[in-house]
Amino acid sequence: MCADITLVLGGASSGKSHLAEKICFASPLPRIYIATAQAFDDEMRDKIAQHKIDRGNAWTTFEAPFEVDTVLRAIPSDQIVLLDCATLWLTNHLLAEHDISDQTDALLDALCTCASPVIIVSNEVGQGIVPENKLARHFRIEQGRLNRHLAERANCVVGVMAGLPFVLKGDMPKALAQEANS
Repeated sequence: MCADITLVLGGASSGKSHLAEKICFASPLPRIYIATAQAFDDEMRDKIAQHKIDRGNAWTTFEAPFEVDTVLRAIPSDQIVLLDCATLWLTNHLLAEHDISDQTDALLDALCTCASPVIIVSNEVGQGIVPENKLARHFRIEQGRLNRHLAERANCVVGVMAGLPFVLKGDMPKALAQEANS
């Protein structure tokens, strides 16, 4: 387990990014946003633009489709970090045909040495049907493996379904516990 890592898992459009942002906003620390998305089409450009609008401008944003480990190592201890998302980071490396094992090791090492708390958003993709093509099956396997490694190192793992959080490991983040009690 690493110092202060929260993993937020869920399906597509489950509310996981919104929940992760709530956790960050509940912290008094300045917010860092590590964005891993790449905009290859208008739909993705629109989605990225909407995410920026939704979270507001109270963030320092780093665009890091590949070099998340480098960004994490440079962050000082007086910040809170939102990595959104591990799924797109993995996709970027798979499509670039990088060594996934090496990239994952570098990411995990950087997460465990990061001086600030880190909230990671990642998709849970293993509950659907077996994909029909080799790349999709490879992605599903690697995403499951990455999620297991992240969950192993996290001190808190929160699942999100229909916008509702459920704690899988550790204690519910204070921001969520306060909201649930109000």
